[in-house]
Amino acid sequence: MNLSSFPEDIVQIGESLIRFVEQEIVPIETANKAIFASERTMFDETGRFTPAVEALKRDVRMKSAEAGFYTMFGPEEIGGGGLGPLASVYLNWLLSAHCGPGRTLIHPVVVPSPFTNGLSPLLTFLDADVRAGHLPQIASGEKTLCFGLSEPDAGSDVFSIKTRAVRDGDDWVITGSKQWITNGPYADYAMVFAITDPELFAQRKGGITGFFVDTSWAGFSVVSTIPIMGHLGAEIGILAFDGLRVPDRYRLGAVDQGLKVALKGVNTGRLGMSATCIGLARWALVQAIEYAKVRKTFGRPIAEHQAVQMLLAESASDLYAAETMLVDCALRLERGERALAETSLVKQHCTDSSNRVFDRCMQVHGGMGLTNELRLEQGYRFTRSMRIPDGTSEIQKRTVARDLIANGITF
Repeated sequence: MNLSSFPEDIVQIGESLIRFVEQEIVPIETANKAIFASERTMFDETGRFTPAVEALKRDVRMKSAEAGFYTMFGPEEIGGGGLGPLASVYLNWLLSAHCGPGRTLIHPVVVPSPFTNGLSPLLTFLDADVRAGHLPQIASGEKTLCFGLSEPDAGSDVFSIKTRAVRDGDDWVITGSKQWITNGPYADYAMVFAITDPELFAQRKGGITGFFVDTSWAGFSVVSTIPIMGHLGAEIGILAFDGLRVPDRYRLGAVDQGLKVALKGVNTGRLGMSATCIGLARWALVQAIEYAKVRKTFGRPIAEHQAVQMLLAESASDLYAAETMLVDCALRLERGERALAETSLVKQHCTDSSNRVFDRCMQVHGGMGLTNELRLEQGYRFTRSMRIPDGTSEIQKRTVARDLIANGITF
């Protein structure tokens, strides 16, 4: 990625971030190598991280918070660093390109997603007094969040949710379930979205309200984790609400306007995810190039074989296009410009192309690319899974097409 596209202060933050990882996190990884050597020692029989892993993640979160990285993307009005889309793109890309996939204490622990941990922009909608009572522990990394919108029958189509919240005096009573919730099995607090006006909801004109929930409250339960792509455990899970009583002062924003709350920061979140995937893809391509130089077949390095050269060149093409799109879109958002189609294009292209890059890089490595040892297959599984959350590739394409039809080409 062309560093000239980024202000010097952001580049300097990136240098500090990498030093932090090398000086603070790598020694913890090394000291606990036996735990992270296999998912059999990372997860328990229910598919949850073991208490030892959870304790280490908490330690890293708090170290990162103390160093200022954990909260650097949080809104300034609630104590965050206020770094914008351009910084999010660069720092998420840099961290992934440097560290590579499969490092449990780094992704997304050091720099959290805006929807799962740290100073989420959604917290700006919370009553100031309630926020003051919970913010310090959230900002310090001691306690974590999850974002509860998706349900078994409601992924990309938000207006298919079924979870209800009914007003009862000064409280709301929530009944229903959420699925595919990142950090759901571990979170101390959940941001839960439910139907509060069935008529408005049926007209797709609102009728959804957000709530800030303490996961220790009666009526809240974790049903299970959801292991995917061959993993033995997961960060994602299923949540259930059985008469969960939430005081009205714990409401996120105005009644029936929860969808606006839920979408707060979605553009920056999608760019951060895209940057993570492309950073990982750059890491993979570096591995493939170096391997192609030393691996020999038929008496010469495989880098001299045209078939391998095509794999490397096609990967470089995907990478260059994706990185260019990322920077352009981040700059538009940084300037406050409308970038609906561009954001969707970036999310779709970056997640799809990073998955292609990993596939090719595994092919360059031959049989070794399929092993756990090189971490390429971990990156392949991760980038494949990222083509679905925050709007599938198909949903992104639909968004782009509709915007083109309504507004023409704006980029």
